[in-house]
Amino acid sequence: MSVNLSVFDAFHQINGLKIGFSNAGIKQTERQDLVVFELASTATTAGIFTQNAFCAAPVQISKAHLQQARTQYLVINTGNANAGTGEPGYQDAMAICQALADAKGVDVTSVLPFSTGVIGERLPMEKITAAMPGALSNMDSQNWFEASRGIMTTDTLPKGTSTQFEYQGNTFTISGISKGAGMIKPNMATMLGFIATDAKVSKEILQSICLELGEKSFNRITIDGDTSTNDSCMLIATGANEAPELTDKNDAFYEVLKDQLEKVFICLAQAIVRDGEGATKFVSINVSGCGNNAEALDIAYTVAHSPLVKTALFASDANWGRILAAVGRSNVKDIKVDDIQIHLDEVCIVERGARAQSYTEEAGSAVMAQDELSINIHMGRGDATETIWTTDLSHDYVSINADYRS
Repeated sequence: MSVNLSVFDAFHQINGLKIGFSNAGIKQTERQDLVVFELASTATTAGIFTQNAFCAAPVQISKAHLQQARTQYLVINTGNANAGTGEPGYQDAMAICQALADAKGVDVTSVLPFSTGVIGERLPMEKITAAMPGALSNMDSQNWFEASRGIMTTDTLPKGTSTQFEYQGNTFTISGISKGAGMIKPNMATMLGFIATDAKVSKEILQSICLELGEKSFNRITIDGDTSTNDSCMLIATGANEAPELTDKNDAFYEVLKDQLEKVFICLAQAIVRDGEGATKFVSINVSGCGNNAEALDIAYTVAHSPLVKTALFASDANWGRILAAVGRSNVKDIKVDDIQIHLDEVCIVERGARAQSYTEEAGSAVMAQDELSINIHMGRGDATETIWTTDLSHDYVSINADYRS
């Protein structure tokens, strides 16, 4: 089940990047579960990663290798997270990097590993190493759609987007894929994202863009409030475009490129929410009038993570008191309830500390019955505004996660 999410397969190829895939049979037997990205020697790579203290072995290695060498290969497996596996798991991830490095004649530090799936189990190394040659044999710049399927776990649909734009006579291309459906909450929100452009961008500028856009997108989504051990988002600039390299934030192209990339980041992040485990609603929570952004986010996440709010959303029950109560129990100090207004879309449900005089159950129920809606909370205490995206909580979410390892 997904909420207004369609399969995207019209990817533009990114010059300077090839993708290979194969089936290792780690957990899935009917589709590929091993994906390899090959980057041109001109490419720069940036990344953001989970802040979970139990971050998986591949996250530890990718963070280290990203600082040590120019990235030439990414290798991703699904079905097994290689998290909570200690030193043996670390050695397994390094062995995968070494196998790929040996096969392609590159240094092991130029390989970044990524894993997603069940936590606490060792990787089936024989299956992965046996499938590696297959992935390397079909490397092609056209394989974005196959990669979007190959990185799925409990996702019901592959997630991707692609765009082109013109700037000073040059055509630039951006393509990206993501995966995630549960264990979604910053920092980051279980997800993987891989976004690439053919622009030339210095590593410092690329990392700055990745951090800023990750904060606006993948760090603004939540399904269940659980921060994964494996979250990673990589931004790649292959440098294959003939335009000059972007090395200065004062360059006019900086804002142009960042704006185009932001649309891709947000599209891929929202696709994760739309495909949230058991989701039947896509919900935007907009909090305005706060003293600072931290206040706005605290209120938004308190509402988004309330099981009572989420189950009311699933039931299309306009139980506005649950939203009011969630706002009131946030960590924001000195809340003045008389200053707060809460709307469901355009329907005012709360003002001056009580139910709005204009509110009717029929109007509230009509909004709650929609598959897409917004909860708009104005605190009346400042100018800070934040938006996050979330889902309802359904019977299917419980079933999916109760049966995850079976």
